[in-house]
Amino acid sequence: MRGAVFFDCEFLCIEGSQRRFWCGGQDPDPVIAQIGAVKLGLAEDFPILETFARYVVPHERDGTVARLDPFFSQLTGIEERHLSQEGVDLAGALVALDQFSQGVQMWSWGKDELNMVAISCYVEGIAAPIPATRFDNAVKLLITGGMPIADLARTPSSRLAAYYGVAPEGLTEHDALSDALSLSLAVQHLLRTGALTAADFGA
Repeated sequence: MRGAVFFDCEFLCIEGSQRRFWCGGQDPDPVIAQIGAVKLGLAEDFPILETFARYVVPHERDGTVARLDPFFSQLTGIEERHLSQEGVDLAGALVALDQFSQGVQMWSWGKDELNMVAISCYVEGIAAPIPATRFDNAVKLLITGGMPIADLARTPSSRLAAYYGVAPEGLTEHDALSDALSLSLAVQHLLRTGALTAADFGA
């Protein structure tokens, strides 16, 4: 079945990083520590076909493993033990995500690929394994589906499913897979109601 992949990632921060655009003297490089993705079918009843989740071991520019700030752990629920027990290297995570996507377009709420691929690969000194052409901004889909611009500006990905009244129990804010699922359910709702069609994905 033709499909689209919706993904989200959590990247390093300390308290206030977003306000400072990660440019403060103590702000970490915004490299990723978690990827979540959902594959959505673009035909029939637009089912959720498969999910993907990885913890990614983040590194400093000198190659050492980055330490997690307590603020980041409290925000995301990601702790050192998750990375030491389940974390994989960035290159392996991105290759696995590429394989999971099976060549279909990957969408995020904004441009998470800039942190996931461009910044993270640059900091680690590795070539980006997924080209920029494989990614797109899901905000465009919601605009096409009729979501008011004012609502777009104040609704994070984690609350999109709730915005459309389709949120299941158990969604957790600032968890990459949960946020990707929220976005996917919102898009699924727009497809099922006819506000979006498969053609809107370039499929």
